[in-house]
Amino acid sequence: MKAVFESLRTFLWGVRPSTREESKLLLKIDWFILSYCCLMYFTNYLDRSNISNAYVSGMKEELNMIGTEFNKINTIFTCGYIIGMIPNNLMLQTVSPRIWFPSMQIVWGVLTFGTSAVHNVRQIYVIRFFQGIAESSTFVGTHFILGSWYKPEELGKRSGIFTSSGLIGTLFSGVLQAAVYRHLNGHAGRSGWRWLFIIDGIITLPIALYGFLVFPDLPAITNAFYLSKEERLLASRRLESEVQVARHPLSWNLARRVLSRWRWYGCSLLFAISGETESFGSNNLMGQWLKSIGGYTVEQIDFYPSGVTAVAIASTLICSTWTDHTQVRWPVLVYMSVACIIASICILVWSSPTGLKFFAYYLAGASFAGQATTFAWVSTNEVQKKNHLTSHSIFYRWANQICSDDYQERGIVLASMNMWNNVVNAWWPLLFYPATDAPKFRNGMIAMICVSVATLGITGLVRYLERMEWRMQERTLAINEKEVDDTGER
Repeated sequence: MKAVFESLRTFLWGVRPSTREESKLLLKIDWFILSYCCLMYFTNYLDRSNISNAYVSGMKEELNMIGTEFNKINTIFTCGYIIGMIPNNLMLQTVSPRIWFPSMQIVWGVLTFGTSAVHNVRQIYVIRFFQGIAESSTFVGTHFILGSWYKPEELGKRSGIFTSSGLIGTLFSGVLQAAVYRHLNGHAGRSGWRWLFIIDGIITLPIALYGFLVFPDLPAITNAFYLSKEERLLASRRLESEVQVARHPLSWNLARRVLSRWRWYGCSLLFAISGETESFGSNNLMGQWLKSIGGYTVEQIDFYPSGVTAVAIASTLICSTWTDHTQVRWPVLVYMSVACIIASICILVWSSPTGLKFFAYYLAGASFAGQATTFAWVSTNEVQKKNHLTSHSIFYRWANQICSDDYQERGIVLASMNMWNNVVNAWWPLLFYPATDAPKFRNGMIAMICVSVATLGITGLVRYLERMEWRMQERTLAINEKEVDDTGER
């Protein structure tokens, strides 16, 4: 029975640390890093997704929004997100993350409050632009932090939990909007959608204060009150590579290193394309579909799309746990792509029954399953460590692991992956998912099929390039060992 319990524990949470000291340290950083990062990302997505829920809950009519103005709000937010991404990740290397993360959270919390008082859509444009700059610190910044504290084999589940916390924010936003509309619409002379922004802001600010108090920074600079001196040293030593925690001055040499390798190009292309499989959820297509066809109450339009997010959360957690256990990643990409292709076909065939369309939109939630694995997952066929390399195995290391030998490059690549996805996303919804195309979104469904197929092809390309890099490193190691042996013989 004990063996079964230990096997289940390993499957769900990974291999138990080898020492009691490391187990205690891991428990602490799990609690304090994951608790704050997940709460921060929860409010990030809560504040980000509220605009979609507000749009279908009265904002469109009250602000006299027409045409593609809703899409323009998202595009302007995305532009701010793009501009802020790399600077935010570089700031995390020069300013204490314990200060930077909560400060940015306060900025977007205040802006969320401000959205409740707007009188026209142009004011929303301005607010959402600066909100995008502030919120761009969270996603890639947290993956950078996670890669600095956790071993490669520990990253998958933690990244899955972190990513799911944002999806829970989206899920909660729809449920919250439905409840706010039912109970607060018209209270104190404010519409229900305005109360949503006020409540979101109230939730956000205390979590920022929590970050100021408990977030531990990076292992090399942490002064967290709950870590002893020995635990701080262990946090640095337990990582496989010293460069993961080394701090180097910024210089133009960083640009040369990044641009002369395939990693920046390959990883950026991968997420720029695969990220668009999330268009069903990120553009709230189901909510727009329900609003356009009529026959549903505001509460139902807010609540029913929550099923898409529920599938996304389940898919993310199950896939991250499964990939950690099996150390095989490619089936997650297949699952995402096939799910989106099936969903798109079901919606393209407009004569299909309404129940099948509900199924299709919910199934499309599978597209979020790849976020955690794309940024953090390392998958191996065979691991026989020898000076941190293997003689016969091939590592398929993604994002954090691909760049684990260069602290600064890792920050740039992680930021660039999300940045280029948002560069595409700035114009993609305007072209393929304009609000005027509701309820059918025919062009969007065709684009989704193409993106899903392309995702599989690019994944194969990145995998091939990484295999080539590791084979070159293994050959170099073998040559160096042979030269040492020959020198010893002489």
